[in-house]
Amino acid sequence: MSSDRQWSADEDEGQFSRLMRKSRDSPFVPVGLAGFVTVVSYGLYKFKNRRHQKMSIHFIHMRVAAQGFVVGAVTLGVLYSMYKDYIRPRFFDISKK
Repeated sequence: MSSDRQWSADEDEGQFSRLMRKSRDSPFVPVGLAGFVTVVSYGLYKFKNRRHQKMSIHFIHMRVAAQGFVVGAVTLGVLYSMYKDYIRPRFFDISKK
C-alpha cells in the first residue's frame, strides 16, 4: 500500500492561495469570516463598558451574535449556489430554446 510518490510541502498550495481559491468557489465564505471578526472585535471593544452584566453573559451574547452572522452568511451562500445552479440555467439559458 505504499506509494512511490512522497509528500512535499512544495506541492501544497499556500494558505493565502487556498483562501483565494475558496473565495472564488463560494464568495460568502470571506463575508462570514469578516462578519465573525467584526462581531468579535466589537464585543471585545464593548467588554470594558458592560456595566452590571456578568462576564459570562457578555461572552455568550458575543458568541451567539458571531455564530448568527456566520450562519446567515452560509445560508446566503447556499441560496446563491442554488440560484446559480438551478434557477438561472432554467429561466435564463437562451441556448436551449
